[in-house]
Amino acid sequence: MNNKRSKLVINKVGEDISPMALRAMYVTMLRIRKAEEKIADLLQPDPEIKCPVHLYIGQEAVAAGVCANLHTDDYVFSTHRSHGHYIAKGGAMKELMAELYGRATGCSRGRGGSMHLASVDVGLPGSSAIVAGTIPIAVGAALAFSLQRRDTVSVVFFGDGAVNEGIWYESLNLAALKKLPVVFVCENNLYSTHMPIVTCLSDINIAKKAEIFNMPGIQIDGNNVVEVFLAAKGAIERARSGTGPTLIECLTYRWRGHVGRDYDLDKGLRSKEELDYWMGRCPIKKLEKFLLDRSIMSESEKNQIHNNIEKEIEEAIVFAKESPYPDESKLLSNVFKS
Repeated sequence: MNNKRSKLVINKVGEDISPMALRAMYVTMLRIRKAEEKIADLLQPDPEIKCPVHLYIGQEAVAAGVCANLHTDDYVFSTHRSHGHYIAKGGAMKELMAELYGRATGCSRGRGGSMHLASVDVGLPGSSAIVAGTIPIAVGAALAFSLQRRDTVSVVFFGDGAVNEGIWYESLNLAALKKLPVVFVCENNLYSTHMPIVTCLSDINIAKKAEIFNMPGIQIDGNNVVEVFLAAKGAIERARSGTGPTLIECLTYRWRGHVGRDYDLDKGLRSKEELDYWMGRCPIKKLEKFLLDRSIMSESEKNQIHNNIEKEIEEAIVFAKESPYPDESKLLSNVFKS
């Protein structure tokens, strides 16, 4: 990690990013974190949420920094770890919680659960639990945007494990060949499910793989939201102008285990020292300190933001619990076949 570069980037705030935008990203990151922590609480000991849940805690800067550059009609495609992308793209908290509870008022009408969030209204057409499953779909959407001569951008988030899939290479090749308006965002959290990246890839520098497709590839500190914002800004502007795709590799880390609320320390997959190191690099605390030190946000304003978000989440859970389950008579509604 180039720590010197990270420090330089965050000092460019005055010329490249406004205090208002910084505050907005702080709120987005905090909404994701607090929602995920509450969801984790609801999973044990007697889980109220029954569907499998993959938490995004620790990776909030990636979703917030990228989505802060997008328009409502830009598309975002997500993975099984989709809550952060959904919230950052503007998805409603009530509809998120209702979906996790399997209720008809959920963003996927209670049919998708945690791993299949969708909200077309905010530009999130869908998420998939299939590794690399949404990457070719994002490229297809970008091809459609190009053919329609729209200045709309497609962004796809995926983990480092997706780089092991052949469709990843095929998708990058087509996107580069046709100069499609798509941005590939790799959230490299160092583990593919439970496998360290060093056991999966002979060369763990994912960003440089873009070279073989003649497209820009950059590796950044995924825990520095300013660095993410600036990298995404350039890539999205490039895509929107018709210049073609970009690969952004965000080095980050998920605090919780692959699935569920636990930390996976009991499985012998990672050490407490490693987890403590990354928790010490908390992306939210880093931005919070920056805002407070420069008087962009006061202590009282910070407390008010926390209180507002906690209230929003509690109201969303009440909404979810009071919402009805999907009607069995409509089981086959919105199901299509060729």
